[in-house]
Amino acid sequence: MTTTLELAQRYAAEIISLRRALHQVPEYDLDLPKTQALILEALEDLDLEITLGKELSSITAVLRGRGGPGPVVLLRGDMDALPVTERVDVPFKSTHPGLMHACGHDLHVAGLVGAVKILHELRDQLTGDVVFMFQPGEETTGGAPIMIHEGLLEVAGRRVDSAYCLHVQSAGDPLGMWNSKPGPVMAAADQLSVRVVGAGAHGSEPFHGKDPIPVACEMVIALQTMVTRQFDVFDPVVLTVGRIAGGTKENIIPDDAFFDATVRTFSPETGAKVREASVRLVENLAAAHGLTAEVDYRVGYPVTVNDEAEFVFARQAIVDLFGAERFRERAHAECGAEDMSFVLNEVPGAYVNLSACGADDWHHAADNHSPLADFDDSVLADGAALLAELAVRRLSRGIS
Repeated sequence: MTTTLELAQRYAAEIISLRRALHQVPEYDLDLPKTQALILEALEDLDLEITLGKELSSITAVLRGRGGPGPVVLLRGDMDALPVTERVDVPFKSTHPGLMHACGHDLHVAGLVGAVKILHELRDQLTGDVVFMFQPGEETTGGAPIMIHEGLLEVAGRRVDSAYCLHVQSAGDPLGMWNSKPGPVMAAADQLSVRVVGAGAHGSEPFHGKDPIPVACEMVIALQTMVTRQFDVFDPVVLTVGRIAGGTKENIIPDDAFFDATVRTFSPETGAKVREASVRLVENLAAAHGLTAEVDYRVGYPVTVNDEAEFVFARQAIVDLFGAERFRERAHAECGAEDMSFVLNEVPGAYVNLSACGADDWHHAADNHSPLADFDDSVLADGAALLAELAVRRLSRGIS
């Protein structure tokens, strides 16, 4: 029987070509018409049941196994790019000014198309169905929950049993190295926005007003103290103020000041505690100075959690296909966030990383989201092979 690795090599040149076409037309957020068109063209000759998204440019494709009824496996690839101006000098550079596939989603899409083609050849042996999730909006508003709302998890006629995806990285590991971990693998991401409301006055006579600037600054420092003194270091919290603004001129005390922060946590309990503690802190600090604070705390992506059994299953597939020397178990979760978390909250699955770093000095190569992030697409066949292999093995295991 032809293996998934052998089939992946057969399609390697084709999916590398697709990746480079996708790289030239990066699109942002939920509306990705050119990306969607390229994917549909790549899938047009295959026996698939295709559904297009209503609120976003998603593609959901169902491949029916011919080996009899069985589980439903979901494989995901995110499609969207970033508002980054590319500084990598390649022949297939972005043609959309100010947009770049700086997080490797073009590789995710091409790899998933490769997995579709591999599994399509193996469909006579598949005892169950495979759902392919081509998803916009991972970097922004969260395309995954929209696709779930539109019926993603039931599109095969019965609920998805397991879900898998991979993410490429442009730094941090040698080319071709896989990594992941059981349990929490990526953080939850919330947003804290604060408006400190005071009263304007002349800068030479601050006692005639209520200056929001020093109060906002005090809040920023106090939030860092809150993190270190109210939260367990072994259930970490990262709170970063990325924007602070207020005022128009050095000698004018403004009416208000603003700051925005990202909050990263690794458990629902700590996430809820941060929300309560941070809102209480800024409101009370404002009141202590005779001002008020308008606080908007927005809950974003949840923690991305690898099911323990599914992690072991995915790790074994990687070791069997590529060798134990190409897998590294992460010691810690990443502080980045992922909307694959919404899928993994609904069904058990695994999220794994694959290094596409072609640089010899992979420790210091430009990382994902950098305008200099450079992804070596020679790993595409391996990515497609693993996704297909996970589906084949999970379907052969039957409904558990």
